[in-house]
Amino acid sequence: MCDNPGAEANHGPGDEQLPDYLPRNDLRRAGERARLPDGVGGIQLSHVTKQFLSDQPPAVKDFSLTVAEGEFTVLVGESGAGKSTVLRLVAGLESPDAGDIYVGGLWVNDVPVGRRGVQVIFQSLALWPHLKVLDEEHLSNISFPLKMRRWSVDRIRERTRDVTERVGLEKTLFGRKPGELSGGEGQRVALARAMVTDSNVYVMDEPLNSLDPINRMKMRSEVRRLHDEIGSTTLFVTHDMREALVLADQIAIMRAGSLVQVGTPDTLRNYPADPYVTELLNA
Repeated sequence: MCDNPGAEANHGPGDEQLPDYLPRNDLRRAGERARLPDGVGGIQLSHVTKQFLSDQPPAVKDFSLTVAEGEFTVLVGESGAGKSTVLRLVAGLESPDAGDIYVGGLWVNDVPVGRRGVQVIFQSLALWPHLKVLDEEHLSNISFPLKMRRWSVDRIRERTRDVTERVGLEKTLFGRKPGELSGGEGQRVALARAMVTDSNVYVMDEPLNSLDPINRMKMRSEVRRLHDEIGSTTLFVTHDMREALVLADQIAIMRAGSLVQVGTPDTLRNYPADPYVTELLNA
């Protein structure tokens, strides 16, 4: 957990060979920033800035945050605070104008989105509407990432069986397409697709917003259960402080592109650092 969110990241090369997914030209460009010290995993953002329009304030300004390996961190703030931009920067969907981003201890500023080892779940779910939920022998929403990795049919069948059981996805849904699913069913499909790869880092952008209150409560519990079960590192974005208090090991409060306070739910309740934090807690 990050007690000092503005602290300078400790850059330093590692002695081990870096994974194949980090391009060689990135190593040359990154130099000594290619790896954090041994044993440092999770997600780190160090003094990150992102500005989309030159005549507008930065969407994210001098932002530093650590999500420790195995930790569930929730990023909270009002609309336009910069939460989704932070998530997109971690996932590789946006590039920072300044600062450093690390995933699993590796500097990933220039690593493409599909090669960071980060799985993304959006509010819209981003399921392929023309594909079935699951079909091990043909392309489907859940098996697609494994097909692209050229896994064998037997290996795909074993892996998809495991993840669909973990997320509680009923077999009767396998032959359906996304348009034939309820909100909760579609959310389980999105979770299964994210979990089917070997990634252990997840970023989620308001994934429960489209659900009705009852299903939202159920899926909230499921998301936290799955996080604990697989020991993942999770960065979860929401505007709902009540949701954050239930889910989080650590909560990071954002306002106007900057970090206001980082702490455990109890720390924020007992020692709010800013009237804005109190306002969110009382909303």
